Amino acid sequence: MAIRIIDHGTKEYQQMINLRYMILRKPLGLEFSPEELEKEKNDILIGCFDDDKMEGCCMLTDSGNKVVRLRQMAVLSGLQGKGLGRVLMQFAENIARDRGFKTLSMHARKTAAGFYEKLGYHISGEEFVEVTIPHFIMEKAL
Repeated sequence: MAIRIIDHGTKEYQQMINLRYMILRKPLGLEFSPEELEKEKNDILIGCFDDDKMEGCCMLTDSGNKVVRLRQMAVLSGLQGKGLGRVLMQFAENIARDRGFKTLSMHARKTAAGFYEKLGYHISGEEFVEVTIPHFIMEKAL
């Protein structure tokens, strides 16, 4: 398993879009717009690979005030629960810390809140609906 930062517009980035679509969007009947994908050019794009096959991914978006937002965390269905998400999160936190961010925040799906709580994140605020499903804002000081 290799975790690394990938570049927008590369074949690895296309794998990332495909994985995010299959895990996060397709089950909700949603697509990515070209405008959404274009905005990701300035994000830190992170992929977890077995050889050249992406098995998990996430991205970090600068929210200002030394806060970075975790977005689009996805792990292949057959590999969920095997520690890949935890390793991805540790990598993302280290990158964020190295780049001077003080807080990592996210809009976590309600179904994933327990996973993030085990990693030291706490819910801040009320439940809300985003992309048709319940979410919480969660955060952690880095």
